[in-house]
Amino acid sequence: MSASSPGLRKGSLGTSDIAFFVISAAAPLTVMAGVAPIALTLGGIGAPAGYLLAGLTLAIFAVGFTTMSRHVRSGGAFYAYITRGLGPAAGIGAALLAMIGYNGMEIGVFGLLGSATADTGAALWGVDIPWLPVSLAGLLIIWYGGYRSIDFGAKVLGVLLVAETGILLLLAGGVLLDGGADGLEFSSFAPSQVLVPGTAAVLAFAFAAFTGFESTVIYRREARDPDRTVPRATYAAVAFLGTFYAFIVWTVVQAFGSEQVVKAATDDPGGLFFAAITTYVGPWAADLMHVFIVTSIIASLLAFHNAINRYALALAEEGVLPKSFGRIHPRHRSPYVAGIAQTVLGAVVVLGFAAAGADPYTQLLLWVNTPGMIGLMALMLLTAIAIPCYFRRIRHDEGVLRTVVAPVAAAVLLAVAIYLIGTKVELFTGASTLVNTVLLALVPAVFVIGVGLAYQLKRRRPEVYANFAAEPPELPEAPEAPGVPEVPGARKAAEAAVPEGPEGTPTTEEAAHRGSS
Repeated sequence: MSASSPGLRKGSLGTSDIAFFVISAAAPLTVMAGVAPIALTLGGIGAPAGYLLAGLTLAIFAVGFTTMSRHVRSGGAFYAYITRGLGPAAGIGAALLAMIGYNGMEIGVFGLLGSATADTGAALWGVDIPWLPVSLAGLLIIWYGGYRSIDFGAKVLGVLLVAETGILLLLAGGVLLDGGADGLEFSSFAPSQVLVPGTAAVLAFAFAAFTGFESTVIYRREARDPDRTVPRATYAAVAFLGTFYAFIVWTVVQAFGSEQVVKAATDDPGGLFFAAITTYVGPWAADLMHVFIVTSIIASLLAFHNAINRYALALAEEGVLPKSFGRIHPRHRSPYVAGIAQTVLGAVVVLGFAAAGADPYTQLLLWVNTPGMIGLMALMLLTAIAIPCYFRRIRHDEGVLRTVVAPVAAAVLLAVAIYLIGTKVELFTGASTLVNTVLLALVPAVFVIGVGLAYQLKRRRPEVYANFAAEPPELPEAPEAPGVPEVPGARKAAEAAVPEGPEGTPTTEEAAHRGSS
């Protein structure tokens, strides 16, 4: 990117804005109404504890992750961290896996958008809405949201997130005020209910419910005071999702009673939350929940779309993707070319599945999302391994708890989580053994292909390989809005307030490390 070209809109996002992106990507209402009943069916009333355990694991991962974010300022997030710790070959393999993983997580959800809208139309108005036009319209809506400025996206996600969490809190409030089916009790968190064979399946679903929380660091260049904002947003997202998921599932257990909830979830998993809110709040709230599930899906799509665009932008700046992917819109300060490319890719995949007569939920969503989800978890595992390797090679003032103990513990826990998901993959896909084997094999295959491409890059373009995931140049500030007069003396005061060592400048320890290597 040339010095005269526009950059991303710096200083646009605060802690709450970034947290909105992350929590919206997880789609709390969709996860609760659509997936939590299956967790209850498989794990019994101890399912709420599974979400707490998953949140605790990811909080441990976040310790090392956010510590490294103070030292690695690249917009490439996972692949940049892996490159610094494990080398450029592993980093480029991770970059390809990240692009496939995030695209898989988004594109598959367009199938869910179509099927959920069809379900809502049938439930509320008795009309049959075809899924394909809805999915294609969704592609255009999400493209426009990503095309606009990042603060526009944050405002949209803020409204949608309040709506979807609000309807779940309304359900919880109704249950708590009424006292539940048999009175409120906490047996869901008793060891005898948590330490059961079905907990492994619950943990697999619980980890999947947090997918996308790590994308906080992708917005570093657009954050206000990123050294503080990014870690705060990461911890806030993990804490909120873990406690919120556990609380909502616990209230649903109370709504039906510990003796009846598993049978209710087994008999009608898709209707469990709707039956609960109808009983404790009213039919109008169930109708509202149908609508908010659709908006929850739209919020998740927009959050992933913005994350993908910034990954593509970072890779274009690295010289790995075409330079055109690095173009920034002069007005909206968005990576609009990357957004167009991602939208076209999504349309091709959606139309391909439709042409093959595939089901939008059981095939487009589940078959595309599953390897995407596992791929992102594999990236977290590689990142956890890379963190102590990175800090061993540089001089730093970080404590051993943050740089060694927490990352190693996270790596072990994430490896267990990936194993659980792999062994329970049929619960996610409902597919044959052959299809499941292919879906699981895609993740290591993509990484190996990426490593192979890295070595080709090393031979053909050694300068790109050598500088992969290096500290980015300082991007220009967005120009001031036209017509707004400058306050006399304000610019000098602002310049005086800026400390030496602007963001994007390599830290002292990294400079020393590079000089010695």
